[in-house]
Amino acid sequence: MVFPVDLRRCQALGLAGTAFLALGGETAGALPVGDLVSPESGRAALGLVGVYFGVVLLIAAWALLGRVVRGPEPPSPRALLLVLAVWAAPLLLAPPLFSRDVYSYLAQGAMVDAHIDVYAHGPAQLGGPLADQVAPVWRNTGAPYGPVFLAVASALSGLTRGELPAGLLGMRLVALLGVALMALALPRLARQCGADPAAALWLGALNPLVLLHLVAGAHNDAIMLGLLGMGLLAARGRLHPLGVVLITLAALVKAPAVLGLLAVVALRRHRGVVRAVVTTAVTALVTTVAVTAVTGTGYGWVAALKTPISPHNWSPTSVLGRVTGRLLAGLGSDLAPLAIPVWHAAGLLATMIAVLFIWLRWRPAPVYALGLSLAVLAVLGPAIRPWYALWGLFLIAAAAPSTSVRHRVAAATAVLALAVLPSGGSPDLAQVLLAVSGGVLAVVVLWQAHQAAQAPVLGRTA
Repeated sequence: MVFPVDLRRCQALGLAGTAFLALGGETAGALPVGDLVSPESGRAALGLVGVYFGVVLLIAAWALLGRVVRGPEPPSPRALLLVLAVWAAPLLLAPPLFSRDVYSYLAQGAMVDAHIDVYAHGPAQLGGPLADQVAPVWRNTGAPYGPVFLAVASALSGLTRGELPAGLLGMRLVALLGVALMALALPRLARQCGADPAAALWLGALNPLVLLHLVAGAHNDAIMLGLLGMGLLAARGRLHPLGVVLITLAALVKAPAVLGLLAVVALRRHRGVVRAVVTTAVTALVTTVAVTAVTGTGYGWVAALKTPISPHNWSPTSVLGRVTGRLLAGLGSDLAPLAIPVWHAAGLLATMIAVLFIWLRWRPAPVYALGLSLAVLAVLGPAIRPWYALWGLFLIAAAAPSTSVRHRVAAATAVLALAVLPSGGSPDLAQVLLAVSGGVLAVVVLWQAHQAAQAPVLGRTA
């Protein structure tokens, strides 16, 4: 016997999940410093349980929706977009969740507005209430973001005049715009790649990571991916220059999108590889120079790309570096401080080799190759966050050649959705136990609902 499922039940269950997320976030989220609740308080504990209760409900709703999408009467892309809107609605006015990065965005926008070099100075140089909201580890580090995003952040700073509630809402609306562009691009890219548009939307846009980190967390990765998706659409059609411009703009939000230019070249290679490389490079260079001149922020972001690397980063190369460093220190070696930089360099080298293999030897379809390349960069790069998984997942959703690939990616997504506390901080044992309790409670509720749904059917059978 299977749990009865249809689009409305999935929509209602996911809505319940994001509603609990929003409510729990009121005491357990990444709140402004003046509103922070002591982690030991009952309110914070209840909020943390509520958030993880909601996360598990959302994951369950998404998994059940996947069954509907693969069923005999799959919903249309338009129906799935409505589900996405309904699921996202409770998060619109919720506090930031799972990260404090949005406060860094606001502070950096105010710095640009105040003509402070955001690449040479961290938010501590700005001072005041906005700088106080930034996580301590990032207060004295420069911005790793390109001039396009800093221009958006600066414009938002001017509109909101530094008011925190308005700024947070504005950043979330910017992220929602990026998610909307992603959702518009996905079904069209899927059709062009010969994939199922509904399955692409399910995996790439209704994914819990999108709701938790791009909507609730308001990460600027949403704008990067939205521009990247629209750029690939344009490049696959007759608007090659526009495609290059949009992908370059995406890279001027966050640098990983620059790999999208490889896909543009691959899509145009039938007209000659040299010609495709030259026209793509020239268009990207002109766009970069023009945007940088207009924004006036300079090219300091190139040197500041190391900013996301914190000492306690959980990327594979960082973990290996820390372990190696401790072993060397235990042996009394003077090479211990070099362990992490060497492993980071090895990871970047491995990334380069893997990307070259994908494009020059394996040669899958360009959009799928790009998705795999971004996934490799997220895993082997010097920094990793759960939302970085969306870089590759977004395009793999549109172009994966088999259902099995989507299933494996979906399973990894469900695990990553549980990986971060709603406060964005490091967990202690008590918080982990509370989070697990919230998830277990959700599983119990779902099981009871399953049993209740079975009872009438079993009664009729008897």
